[in-house]
Amino acid sequence: MDVSDTPRLEVQNLIRQFGDIPAVRDVSFQIYPGQVMCLLGPSGCGKSTTLRIIAGVEKQDSGRILVDGDLVCDTIYRLPPEKRAVGLMFQDFALFPHLTVAANVAYGLTCARGEKQERVADLLARVGLHGYDQKYPHQLSGGEQQRVALARAIAPQPKVMLMDEPFSGLDERLRDAVRDETLKLLTDEGTAVLMVTHDPVEAMRMGDVIALMRDGRVVQQGSPYTIYNTPADLQAARFFSDINVIEANVEGALADTPFGKFLAPGVADGSRVDIAIRPQHVHIDFDRPGQAPRPTEAEGQAAHARVVRSRFLGQQSLVDFLLDDGPSITASVPGVFLPKAGTGFYLTCPRRHCKIFRR
Repeated sequence: MDVSDTPRLEVQNLIRQFGDIPAVRDVSFQIYPGQVMCLLGPSGCGKSTTLRIIAGVEKQDSGRILVDGDLVCDTIYRLPPEKRAVGLMFQDFALFPHLTVAANVAYGLTCARGEKQERVADLLARVGLHGYDQKYPHQLSGGEQQRVALARAIAPQPKVMLMDEPFSGLDERLRDAVRDETLKLLTDEGTAVLMVTHDPVEAMRMGDVIALMRDGRVVQQGSPYTIYNTPADLQAARFFSDINVIEANVEGALADTPFGKFLAPGVADGSRVDIAIRPQHVHIDFDRPGQAPRPTEAEGQAAHARVVRSRFLGQQSLVDFLLDDGPSITASVPGVFLPKAGTGFYLTCPRRHCKIFRR
């Protein structure tokens, strides 16, 4: 990835309100050449509105947008969409049905005819559609149409590519291949990519950086590893995966749980906290009469539980337990692990994988 000192796209303090409803609240971020940022969040969180403001089809109430350090728009100055060096890819592909594949790809090009033909031929070859130039969109599969839409979007060599859930219409097997091909082509071109998605798996697969949005705000921004492993709050943790939540009281900066005491520095005595534990971080040990596991500082205290149900999901098994001295908890185990209901086990939760959040 070629990252220069100047952001290719810079968004500064965007605000957009529809009547009394705030859609985008003070959103800021930077994307560098060849970098992919995923704007992630549930429906209605403001991510698509942010995308439309950058594209120039929606006007902000305040804030600025810059491309390669040059002002594109604020509340006074405003470049039209076609002059922003910004490409767009949407979920519905938006190909012209009456034009051939070659004509679709060439649509946004203004160079001489020979250069245009050369650029179209090069792009079709790079997206695996050599020889498709005279076909029409209705003659193509969904994946082929997506490749044509990609070639058309990058043909004018935009500095920034905006993508609004462009892969959601593809079946799962095809989606992974097309996403990877798209990512390679865009980063090879040095394009800064901003992709909107509601799928955390897609965001982690595609993004160099993830900006997690909620209620119009960016609540956390960072690498996929950072966002997943150090969530800003309980909602952020829940957005990326299923979690177990154990409520606890704090006394003397310690939260008391069935798995032992957890450090809760800075939390006032008598406060309630939520301890988040992902199913894959619950360790299971067999119940051997008279041989209960000994607690360790790293693993914490072992809690006895009994199986409520288990089910096989292909690559993993999920097992629901009911703790003898507390709530229910779910563990995930790679492969096949289907103990019968009522079977006793000891569970531990390594401290390093548990997150504590104030209520």
